[in-house]
Amino acid sequence: MSRAVLLPHAPSSVSTARRRLCSDLHDAGFDSARVNDAALVLSELLSNALRHAAPLPEPFPPDCVEASWGVGADSGDGWLEIAVTDGGAATLPRVARPSRSALGGRGLEIVQHIAAKWGTEVDGGVTTVWAVLEVAVDALEPCARAEGAGSAAVPQGVGEPQTARA
Repeated sequence: MSRAVLLPHAPSSVSTARRRLCSDLHDAGFDSARVNDAALVLSELLSNALRHAAPLPEPFPPDCVEASWGVGADSGDGWLEIAVTDGGAATLPRVARPSRSALGGRGLEIVQHIAAKWGTEVDGGVTTVWAVLEVAVDALEPCARAEGAGSAAVPQGVGEPQTARA
């Protein structure tokens, strides 16, 4: 299972993307805890893109960002990848160290805590921030049957990596 959606560069896109992701993961048989983790990661990545980055450049439709997700398995390990692609910003996303009284700045720290790994890829004027969550392989069985045993889904629209995923 994989999906890529273009969304308006607007705060309302966060709830739209969360609903679509949660619906897809529930339909695929994921448990509520993993669905909630995935929704939180997507919310943080998309909120950061909307707050700090520009919309996607042409040839994309004007004032849009892209959210994508996909599930698959490699060597008995299951994964769920969530990515947000935008028009980039002056600086790359990084984990901040806000003061205890700061009202924000903890989003990527939350993503880092939930995800097995996360990173950033830059391709021309397009930036993708991605996170990979580990999932139980048995949670992927319905997806694998639907797509053919042993195949791994790859999120659509993420682009070619400019930095290696560790």
